Amino acid sequence: MSSTSGINSLLSSTTASSSVNLSSILASATGATTPGIDVAGAVSAAIYAARAPERIWQAQQATLAAQTTALTAIQTATSTLTTDMHSLNSLTGPLSARTVSSSNSSVLTATAATGTVAGTHSVNIIRTAQTGAWYSDLASSPIAAVPATSFTLTSSSGSATFTTGSGINSLKDLAAAINSNTSLGVNATVVTGSSGSRLAILSSTSGKAADFSITSASYTGTTWSSPDIPAGGSLGANSFTLSSGTASTTFTTTAGETYATLANTINNTLPSLNVTASAVTDSNGTHLSIVPADGTTPFTISEPSFNFSQAVAGADASLTVDGVPLTSANNTVSGAIPGVTLRLLGATIGETNLTVASDAAGISTAVNQFVSDYNTAIRLVNSQFSYNAASSSQGILGSDPSVRALQSSLMSALNYANTPASGTTSAPSLASLGINVGNDGTLTVDTPTLNSALVNNPLDVQNFFQGESLNGFAASFNTALSNYTDPSSGAFTVDLKSISDTSLDLTKHINDFENFYIANQQTLLTAMYSKAEIALQQLPTQMAQIQAMLGNTKNGG
Repeated sequence: MSSTSGINSLLSSTTASSSVNLSSILASATGATTPGIDVAGAVSAAIYAARAPERIWQAQQATLAAQTTALTAIQTATSTLTTDMHSLNSLTGPLSARTVSSSNSSVLTATAATGTVAGTHSVNIIRTAQTGAWYSDLASSPIAAVPATSFTLTSSSGSATFTTGSGINSLKDLAAAINSNTSLGVNATVVTGSSGSRLAILSSTSGKAADFSITSASYTGTTWSSPDIPAGGSLGANSFTLSSGTASTTFTTTAGETYATLANTINNTLPSLNVTASAVTDSNGTHLSIVPADGTTPFTISEPSFNFSQAVAGADASLTVDGVPLTSANNTVSGAIPGVTLRLLGATIGETNLTVASDAAGISTAVNQFVSDYNTAIRLVNSQFSYNAASSSQGILGSDPSVRALQSSLMSALNYANTPASGTTSAPSLASLGINVGNDGTLTVDTPTLNSALVNNPLDVQNFFQGESLNGFAASFNTALSNYTDPSSGAFTVDLKSISDTSLDLTKHINDFENFYIANQQTLLTAMYSKAEIALQQLPTQMAQIQAMLGNTKNGG
């Protein structure tokens, strides 16, 4: 019964002598026991009904979003497969990688570039390359004062003379001065131990050509003192020549000798050498002092400045490779075996064998990665065609012809057969490598079969995947996928763009519907229901007036 018919019914049943309950009339008109309208609720209910087309469009957008998610996942899985195929078909990929094993890795190791010819080689290291090195006798510390003296350092790049006592007052200063002369090709450091400090000078590179020498300038005069050796220190191996008058004697020191011993040796040359030597101890240690025996006759000494000793003479490495003699300025030797870099660690007694082979572990990893990625892709595709009894439907892309075609392409690509132009092969198919297809289309790997093929017939395995001219399984599989993965015209690109365009069109429909219809309806309905609300708010006053007109007062009948 409508509100109007309800009012009419109440009025028609009322007589002049009866009491008229206008509250009942109002309740019948408004559907409430008290006057008033819920304007917001009424407008909301009307707008909800008006938005029915929007809800259909939004449901379509939700379907499109689900399709986009599913298709993007398949696209990603297929693109990953394409990456796997590029890797397996690359001349710098895992199938071309090489490992090198050494029969004596403590003296020789090696690496091989991709594509290096496999084989075994014999290497005999006669001598490793040496880096030239000299060191001084001990000083009390890196910053202790050193006597005024000079020496000349000569290398293949040139020579330089260094003089102490004029701004170069310590071993630390001397090291800095040497290092500032970069053309010499040497590096100087101060090495400090529990007994004192030494100046160490090393060639920047190894080999005979990089060797260097240190010589001292001759001193002529009547008073000469050597650098101090700290208490408890000793001399290194060295030699110098001492001349006085017409006599001349060369003295050679051995490592561990003291200045006292050397002084005694010099003094024993008297009277032929008119000099007196003594070991003098002071606060910095002990030094050698030489003066004329007669106090006036000058003498000459090829001054052993800092008593430098040669620790190692620079030398080239010497070796034979497959019987061919070779030398190298350093211990990293390239070119002796094409594609192989040797690292010499020490001389050998007898020969060391190097074996260059395919990287079986790396290839196995790449093949298993392909199998895993293929299974991911085929499972995603198959799930779109699986019937769901609960929803009585298949996957969200079950009707997409591109996905159905991809399923067929993936399965067909597995049937590739390798047929060499000449000869035979032990790896004509995936199954021959231990890669088998299950009933659900997924792949499994028989690891022993695959490993056997990689160890015993690595070239056949490489030829299966790469063919004789990069036209094997990997290229064939990649061609089958290119129809779907091409970024400009692939089936996935076209499908995803179509879905996106449709979703954008629906968004435009929804926005236009909201802006040009719903907004106007909301304004119109709000105005209408607000006017009705105002009218209803005035009813109590009108009711009172009607009550008075009908004589429906407290005292009336």
